[in-house]
Amino acid sequence: MPEHKKNNKGILAIGILIFLAGITAAALAYYTFFAASIATKEKYFYVHSEETYEQVLQRIESEGIVKSFPLFTYASQLMDLKESGIKAGRYKLSSDLSNRRFIGNLRAGYQEAVAFRFQNIRLKENFAGLLGKNFESDSTVFINLLNDPALAAQYGFTKDNFFSMFIPNTYEIYWNSAPQEIVKRFASEYDKFWNEDRKAKAKALNLTTQEVSTLASIVKGEALHVNEMPKIAGLYLNRLKKGMLLQADPTVIFANNDFTIRRVLNKHLTIDNPYNTYRFKGLPPGPIMMPSIASIDAVLNYEHHNYIYMCAKDDFSGYHLFADNMADHLLNARKFQKALDERNIKK
Repeated sequence: MPEHKKNNKGILAIGILIFLAGITAAALAYYTFFAASIATKEKYFYVHSEETYEQVLQRIESEGIVKSFPLFTYASQLMDLKESGIKAGRYKLSSDLSNRRFIGNLRAGYQEAVAFRFQNIRLKENFAGLLGKNFESDSTVFINLLNDPALAAQYGFTKDNFFSMFIPNTYEIYWNSAPQEIVKRFASEYDKFWNEDRKAKAKALNLTTQEVSTLASIVKGEALHVNEMPKIAGLYLNRLKKGMLLQADPTVIFANNDFTIRRVLNKHLTIDNPYNTYRFKGLPPGPIMMPSIASIDAVLNYEHHNYIYMCAKDDFSGYHLFADNMADHLLNARKFQKALDERNIKK
């Protein structure tokens, strides 16, 4: 075979090897950096504030987060992830997420905020539990903050009415935010909620914003239907103006700390507790549950009438019968008590 043909074959072989090497390198680069790499069905990957680089990578491997852990570690080395550091946070995972994007998110802290929504919260403990479930810090940290009189005073509240600072809504908050920062965010939203219009209406009632919220919590405890809230609010405002005891059953249930009570009896009314509005005049020291926006606005935009008594309707519809005198109220009360007896509801 002529020498030039041998040389051509050698060049061709070398060219093929170079081409194959290029293809291999391109494929390696693609699968290392650009191919979809997430293997888990989990929606988020959480990096805790105190975790080290090694601990995070160990979890990525043990929890099966990526399809190829060797390729992920290789990409991490090339992208200097250890030197840059992994930021704590809640990272969105998706089936099309590549190593490059995942590592870039971890490096820069590009996390997805928690859409934290809450409503119908009865007690501080319930709220602390919900916070602990949705954010990095433990619920015990949050309950300690909610019960901290110094922190409450910092925002213009007492320990008893601090709970009213948390307006039910949806909030975008980062998962690893410090608990104090989360509380500060709620305080900011509270200030926005209490705009000049709402403040003026509270002032016209001769109530502070905290007192409005406390009354709103009672209205919420009484009302099964939002459209009845303004009428109930008007009734309690009438009693406050007259210097009458509020005599609100939900406050008695709260004072007894027994939320299984369906029928308030005389034995429940004797408890010596400032939240027992059958014994203590005026508003209780704080809300008996987290007031809703609807109940707050019901107090601020209460229905004007002369009612000072109400009783649940005997059809158990959740609505009430209202009266402006004791005689009519007693008739209404007897109807409801009879309905309770017929259904054998004794407590």
